[in-house]
Amino acid sequence: MICVSIARGRHRHVIAEHRHLVQQGAKLVELRLDYIDGEVNLKRLLADRPSPVVVTCRRERDGGKFTGTEEQRLMLLRSAIAEGVEYIDLEDDVASAIPRYGKTKRIISLHDYRKTPDDLEDIHARLTTLDPDVIKIATTANQSHDNLRMLQLIQRSKVPTVGICMGDIGTPSRILAGRFGAPFTFATFHHERTLAPGQLSYQQMTDIYHYDRIDPQTVVFGVIGDPIGHSLSPMVHNAAFRRAGINAVYLPFRVPREHLNQFLEDAPALGIKGLSVTIPHKEAVLKKLTSMDNTMVGIGAANTLMFGERGKVVGSNTDYQAALDSLEQALMVHAGRKGTLENQTALVLGAGGAAKAIAFGMKQMGAQVVIAGRTNQRAQQLADALKCKAIEWLNRYSVQPDVLINCTPVGMHPNVDATPYDKHHLRPSMVVFDTVYNPENTLLVKDARSQSCTVVTGVEMFVRQACLQFKLFTSQEAPSELMREVLKRTIGPAKY
Repeated sequence: MICVSIARGRHRHVIAEHRHLVQQGAKLVELRLDYIDGEVNLKRLLADRPSPVVVTCRRERDGGKFTGTEEQRLMLLRSAIAEGVEYIDLEDDVASAIPRYGKTKRIISLHDYRKTPDDLEDIHARLTTLDPDVIKIATTANQSHDNLRMLQLIQRSKVPTVGICMGDIGTPSRILAGRFGAPFTFATFHHERTLAPGQLSYQQMTDIYHYDRIDPQTVVFGVIGDPIGHSLSPMVHNAAFRRAGINAVYLPFRVPREHLNQFLEDAPALGIKGLSVTIPHKEAVLKKLTSMDNTMVGIGAANTLMFGERGKVVGSNTDYQAALDSLEQALMVHAGRKGTLENQTALVLGAGGAAKAIAFGMKQMGAQVVIAGRTNQRAQQLADALKCKAIEWLNRYSVQPDVLINCTPVGMHPNVDATPYDKHHLRPSMVVFDTVYNPENTLLVKDARSQSCTVVTGVEMFVRQACLQFKLFTSQEAPSELMREVLKRTIGPAKY
């Protein structure tokens, strides 16, 4: 179950949003009294309420907005209990001052906006002595491992416990709470009105992650990177799982470089069976693989991990095949081409994980590959590994490529007015492939179309590699058209 927090300044807005949420399917709502301007009229807020409520009045020191005296705040909480609210939220230091009364259930809460304490178990044990019906602990995740500690605390607790790690590193704890036995988790009314760091909206929790369908048997997949908030993979994969009737959820995991090894060790305990891998981890994860094929050795980067029995971790690279398939399809329709890359000059912009996969694939197909990276040393290292040529970034226009592939993030949202390759160097005979998929119509893509180049967008590669990942995850064919539709709808309408 999702408890949706309403924090508005006027009573009528609180009441209207409460009714709207129930119409949308919400079963529990939190009324944040500390956000209401002026005197709180409890009877008005609670009369004919369309669903059970949690009443909360949070002090400033606990992340709230209540500016009255502590006695006034406690009186509000006692009055809410007298009115027969379903749940009352009491901080641990005031719980003893407000006795149990009537049928109102007590949520005993503790918040830490700096860290997830080392003595989490001891804190929980202390809260159990304060006559709770539900314990709520919200801490700040400073490392990926904090999520597992919190979720395992929920799982082991004999008292129903809502455990949340705040911040973007902690977002997975909000989505997986139900899988580990939490009675409910929290969401906000709208994604632009979050009440705590890392909080998701009710619509995101239901439409993207299908939270109410998550149970202890739900298989977990996800994407790891840093940053990761821009990723559209959760929308695409979760829609595909839903269409296929698979009990699985796909999450974004923000994993800083220094936390990668610990996260991969934690993955099985989190229920993770497979991961997509993005910047900056595509090369680093190779050290954790228990097996890899010759292609993986040649590429030197993985974008997919599968976790098996007895600690087995198998890596794959779906970027490689997706890019080649996308290019070969474009070449098939390109005037004068026969669908082959053999002896074509390919200029690859970038030297990261995607560039490694694409350059390796093009070398395998017989192309003459040239690497131009914004960091010359990395470009030269990649060229040496693939036995091809590297040139300095400033000299990228010295090559007359048949195929141009952008593997840099230049042009990615929100920097949509940037391009890695000036328009006047594009020729109609060129195939231009931009791996950036948000937006689909980058400035490079627009310029290439205006110069009558054959264009491959990042959406095509993204969907193809996601479909290959889906098959690795599920052993089923992916609903490719649905995944393409979801991606394009999420990005927004094409602009040429």
